[in-house]
Amino acid sequence: MVADGSGIVVALQANYLEVELDDAPQGCPLRLLCTRRSRLTHRGTDVNVGDRVRVEAIDAKQARAVVAEVSPRQSWLTRPPVANVSLVVVALAVDQPAFDPDQASRFLLTAERTGLDVQLVLTKVDLVSAEVLNELCERLRGWGYDPLPLSSESGSGMEVLQTRLQGTSLAVLCGPSGVGKSSVLNNLLPHLSLRVGAVSGRLQRGRHTTRHVELFPIGDQARVADTPGFNRPELPDDPQELGVLFPELRRQLDPWPCRFRDCLHRGEPGCGVSKSWERYGLYIKALDEVVSLSRPSRGGWGSSRL
Repeated sequence: MVADGSGIVVALQANYLEVELDDAPQGCPLRLLCTRRSRLTHRGTDVNVGDRVRVEAIDAKQARAVVAEVSPRQSWLTRPPVANVSLVVVALAVDQPAFDPDQASRFLLTAERTGLDVQLVLTKVDLVSAEVLNELCERLRGWGYDPLPLSSESGSGMEVLQTRLQGTSLAVLCGPSGVGKSSVLNNLLPHLSLRVGAVSGRLQRGRHTTRHVELFPIGDQARVADTPGFNRPELPDDPQELGVLFPELRRQLDPWPCRFRDCLHRGEPGCGVSKSWERYGLYIKALDEVVSLSRPSRGGWGSSRL
């Protein structure tokens, strides 16, 4: 046995945790397969990917240890479950599957709910003309984002993305299935050789190739999480929360422009919000959906900042 250590949970394997040590003792591998102390279970303490932990009872020969303590989280994503994320990267394809403004907005709203920094990347840009790409980028700037075009075929934009990821401690890469998230990671980290799936021709939906959350090093102190694709991100429960999730609407709400504090910006008396922005109709559609659905029936990929 060697001394205790500290590190980060980089993957879950059934009932085991894979922990990467900050500084491995001499003769000890950097990654250890760990169990949890029973007292953590008794306390109701979950241990998930991204958690900072203290390990003890390190068996260097067997590369085993026991997680004894979990450090307080700086942020928490519930679906997929990842702790201490500092950047959410939303990947959307320009083609195959075709760009869908409604689906794109739902993923961006879900990302905005985390309260974390959001970076939008556009994949498969080699499948469209420069004119089409420029028009889409300009459209997304009107939504309040500065999209980064990427091509896994040519490598275009990958160096910029890598620099962005290396400037943060832990980034999550998310988006609809089939947009090429695994291809992006394979380009950034060629040694990974992640499985890449095709897109269904009839439904234009991707097949899930990532089955679990795992962290990969992208720099000395930075990591990126590849997350399972999912096709139905969720809206918030509270109608009042929805407006601030649209950057182009959020800019209009500071200072508060409306006569009443509970204004939902759908034509109420004294509303000071302009309706002349592209996604206003989508905002109203989403607002109606939030209002019509009961809270107990809703779930979602949310986050709470601790």
